[in-house]
Amino acid sequence: MKILQFVPEALPTYRADVTALFAKYLPRHGIDSSIVGKTENAPEVAQGFQQVIRGPYFKSHALRELAFFWTCLRTLLTADKRHYDLIQVRDMVPIGLLGLLIARAKGIPFVYWLSFLMCEARIENAQAHAGERGRVRNRLKLAKGLVERAILYRFVLPRAQHVFVQSDAMLEHVAAHGIRAEKMSAVPMGVDMELFNAAHLASRRLDGWDGVPLLSYLGTLNHARKLEHVIDALLLVRQSVPDARLLLIGEASTAGGADGLLAHAAALGLASAVKITGWLPSSEAWALLASADVAISYVPRNTLFDVSSPTKLLEYLALAIPAVGNDIPDQAFVLRESAAGWLTASTAEAMATAICAILQAPAAARQRAASGPSFIEQHRSYRVLSAQLAARYATLAR
Repeated sequence: MKILQFVPEALPTYRADVTALFAKYLPRHGIDSSIVGKTENAPEVAQGFQQVIRGPYFKSHALRELAFFWTCLRTLLTADKRHYDLIQVRDMVPIGLLGLLIARAKGIPFVYWLSFLMCEARIENAQAHAGERGRVRNRLKLAKGLVERAILYRFVLPRAQHVFVQSDAMLEHVAAHGIRAEKMSAVPMGVDMELFNAAHLASRRLDGWDGVPLLSYLGTLNHARKLEHVIDALLLVRQSVPDARLLLIGEASTAGGADGLLAHAAALGLASAVKITGWLPSSEAWALLASADVAISYVPRNTLFDVSSPTKLLEYLALAIPAVGNDIPDQAFVLRESAAGWLTASTAEAMATAICAILQAPAAARQRAASGPSFIEQHRSYRVLSAQLAARYATLAR
């Protein structure tokens, strides 16, 4: 089976769900992918895809976007049933609309992959900055979000043969817009356990941080993540464990994200107790993470994040680290089903209580966390998720 897939990011892509599912595991089930994506000033890498399609590189962002649109249109127009069994578009409404129309004309099944509520995010962002400078730009952004949301829910998703979503919560959100639940499948984020099993991690600490109670967070540090709440939790923890420290492994893709967190820590008198590593290769990040006494997966409660499926919690469990996660739906499900971590309310006080319980009984916490890897292997490994996804694609192709 061959899939023609359109993605909104630059190629080569480093999204684990795309590379692990479509470049590594699905080919083992006889499903190959040709991937169409944007172009950055980087060499082309196949990554295991049958074909990588991207347009020419231009320094101008506008020209790159036009080149990407033309590449998508040209690829759709030249696609035929002899070469592709399925056309799939992820998180792009205009390309999704084109893909749907052209796929129908050619008699090729069309599916849409919704991994993030992009339209809702654009609308919320425009409304949040409505009174600031750049009002015309915000109004255009709001109009774009509203128009694309209408096209997505009223035309593209109802007419797609199938819709893949990120979580059960997202499935419910989309179903509330009138999309039939039986034509949707939730494909949550997973872990490539083969990488973890082959890594043979030698955990390490930052210089001068040996022997201190260590809390860690792995992931993006953007302002939207509201990680000030994690720093607030550290302040409360230090009332009982004065030498506890927090390591934030990652970086912010938006301006001021990391600096804002460090400023917040300094204002609370925690400047020496909070460190940010910046972006690290996975092996280095996992090595630092594996040395933590507690790993924290805090995700804000709102419309956009409540339907997400965070990878960080899954990686914590895969590494058998005592993990604390707040109560967004997917994390709540994973923590309840695995019984390997600590589920809390989304407050600094609740997180601090769970963290202190772990630090006060470290041996018992490690024993509880030891069941994490087997749960991930059986339920959230890309090996298992790819088998389920392959079965769905086979049904769609028939």
